Amino acid sequence: QVQLVESGGGLVQTGGFLRLSCTASGLTFSNYGMGWFRQAPGKEREFVAGINWYDDNTYYSDSVKGRFTISRDNAKNVVNLQMNSLKPEDTAVYYCAAGYRVRVGIDSNSYNYWGQGTQVTVSS
Repeated sequence: QVQLVESGGGLVQTGGFLRLSCTASGLTFSNYGMGWFRQAPGKEREFVAGINWYDDNTYYSDSVKGRFTISRDNAKNVVNLQMNSLKPEDTAVYYCAAGYRVRVGIDSNSYNYWGQGTQVTVSS
């Protein structure tokens, strides 16, 4: 059974930082592109960052580019999201997702598995 478990969310002030982690089990992690999405109250889920399955190429939404960094450790089955210079508009539930051999997974339909989410709240 595939499981994705996020951790690292919390409450932080504007300008602060958080590091989210997602640990995967039940799949061959190196065969999966990984992504982070977020959903704020009353809004649709949106793409945040992704890393592909074969050369670790990364890509970001315009709203987080230059502030967030996605990385993966295939030996530990972990994908991380380092979030710096946080803003109140980054407040959302953040979800980790895994897509089989996904190269550029901006669309949530590209992903096969999802975590349960972790809350990030940025106070002004």
